[in-house]
Amino acid sequence: MSEPKYSFDPEKLSYDRITLTPRQKFFKFLKGAALLVSVSLLFVVVLSALFDTPGEKIQKRENKQLLYQYELLSKKVESMEHSMDEIQQHDDNIYRHIFGIDPIPESKRMAGAGGSNPYKDLEQYSKSELLIETSKKIDNLARRMVVQTESYDNIMKLVEDKEKFLASIPAISPIADRNLRRFASGYGYRIHPIYRTLKMHKGIDLTAPTGTKVYATGGGKVISAGYAAGGYGIKVIIDHGYGYKTLYAHLNKTTVKPGKRVARGDVIGEVGSTGRSTAPHLHYEVRKNDQTENPVNYYYTDLTPEEYEDMINVSSQMTMSFD
Repeated sequence: MSEPKYSFDPEKLSYDRITLTPRQKFFKFLKGAALLVSVSLLFVVVLSALFDTPGEKIQKRENKQLLYQYELLSKKVESMEHSMDEIQQHDDNIYRHIFGIDPIPESKRMAGAGGSNPYKDLEQYSKSELLIETSKKIDNLARRMVVQTESYDNIMKLVEDKEKFLASIPAISPIADRNLRRFASGYGYRIHPIYRTLKMHKGIDLTAPTGTKVYATGGGKVISAGYAAGGYGIKVIIDHGYGYKTLYAHLNKTTVKPGKRVARGDVIGEVGSTGRSTAPHLHYEVRKNDQTENPVNYYYTDLTPEEYEDMINVSSQMTMSFD
């Protein structure tokens, strides 16, 4: 209970006890309550400024951890971008160069990077700059990966086609005996054995005993097999694809029929002297886009460098052909 209060009356020279009316008591109470609330609010504000609440501490800790994870993610993305740069360089400067195709333009690798702002929704967050920058890197990396995957798919198709190409084109000697003494006449202008005039010899003549096996020099499809007019006698023509054909003439007999598919090294006939021929031998031609080429240029998998050089020297000598 509060102590009573008094006031001094100078006229009476005495102290009178102060008695408050109910209204005065009410306003006094309100004044005290307002003062208490003001002090309490001030105390709360000061405490909030100086100290974090448990919830704020948890939130700050989570934000700090989240920021750390974003930084780690950004570093990982940068590392992946560096790896992608190396992959692109290998693709442009090695793989595509091997197959003679142009590097992928940078504009194609970065296709889809422009247009409206796709990151507008991220601008509302407190760490919007970090979120937007990381999102841009990831999207850019995803675009580059799509383009690179398409590039590798195309290269794999080229590899498969290259393997088929290498298995198809002429690349070996049509007879097993590579003794250069059997190389009777080369490609180019030679003296015709019958007419004794200088005439273009469109293939090479390889001498061998009648019955010697003749091999397909590359994979392909037999488009002609049998006797033909014009001096070739019994002949075989193989279409290797890619514009290449080979002809084997003056055979004793054939072992294949038109329409048969053959692989390099398959037996297609035997050496003979049919048609316009002066002795048993094989007349062998290589045609590219229906134009004859020097067959010795297609021996690269069947001779050592020294043997190939000797064959070039022998084939270049001006001799009489056998047909």
